[in-house]
Amino acid sequence: MPGSTVGEPNTSSALALLPLPDFNALTQQQAEGHACVWDGIPLTTENAVDLGARTVDGVQRFPRACPRCVGERARAALFEHCFECDPCSQTVPGHACDTGTALMRLSIRQGR
Repeated sequence: MPGSTVGEPNTSSALALLPLPDFNALTQQQAEGHACVWDGIPLTTENAVDLGARTVDGVQRFPRACPRCVGERARAALFEHCFECDPCSQTVPGHACDTGTALMRLSIRQGR
């Protein structure tokens, strides 16, 4: 998906909900944002998803990922979220909370 930096309402905050791997276990390419933090595939400005600045051990990091991994992680986070959120656990379409809506959008847009 070209231009995959997400900036729509709530989706940026949904990216912050995605658990990241241990930064100490990342390769230099992954830690520097040149490769996906989850599967290690090389990233370009065209296919990278900026996961937002994170502070790890007092150091500011700028992780990036591929759209496929972001979509997979967003779906997993949404699945977990729905067990704890009453509005999101209902079967009525359009009644999800803001977090559930943001995770759903993120999983659809990035999981193509």
